[in-house]
Amino acid sequence: MQSDPKPRWERRKDARPQELLAAALDLFVDRGYAATRLEDVARRAGVSKGTLYLYFDNKEELFKAVVRENIVQVIGQAESDVAAASGASCNELLRGMLDKWWREVGLTRAAGLAKLVMAEAGNFPEIAAFYNDEVIERGNGLIASIVRRGVASGEFAPVDAEVMTRVLTAPVLMLMLWSHSFFPCDTQAIDPAAFMDAFLGLVERGIRAPG
Repeated sequence: MQSDPKPRWERRKDARPQELLAAALDLFVDRGYAATRLEDVARRAGVSKGTLYLYFDNKEELFKAVVRENIVQVIGQAESDVAAASGASCNELLRGMLDKWWREVGLTRAAGLAKLVMAEAGNFPEIAAFYNDEVIERGNGLIASIVRRGVASGEFAPVDAEVMTRVLTAPVLMLMLWSHSFFPCDTQAIDPAAFMDAFLGLVERGIRAPG
């Protein structure tokens, strides 16, 4: 006689943090930060609320873990890739980093975290400060380093790296927000792939050094 299956909360211990982070990502993106409750995260992951507290002290720490799992590690890998590509074309590096960000963050559920932070920063300045330090500043710093390298080598026109970084990241951020929003006045669907292709082509032509 076959025994009854084990309850979901008896699964192997090392699976629980990842399941909790996946459940939390879905709820944060769908409901926002304020409306997401820890008991709902635990229920979505199939564990008890007490089990959740074994890994995360509170909702803020859970949110930080979600951001680090889904976004910060992408930035860390990109930093390693750039450091290892010392002789690569800066144009290729720049296109690769923007494309990587779109594919590994912008096209995923994690893109909704940017919208969450922008919408709820006023009520939760602590999560906004965390997101700024670990995502925005670090990501912008990486892009700016590629731009500065390209200017120094003569591959790029002599642009201000800090200003150009914001020019480069703004369209990608806007596409992320469009992808997670509904605008009743917008009657034409956006093709993200076509948008990124057009944007990256424009970047290549615009930043290239004359001649």
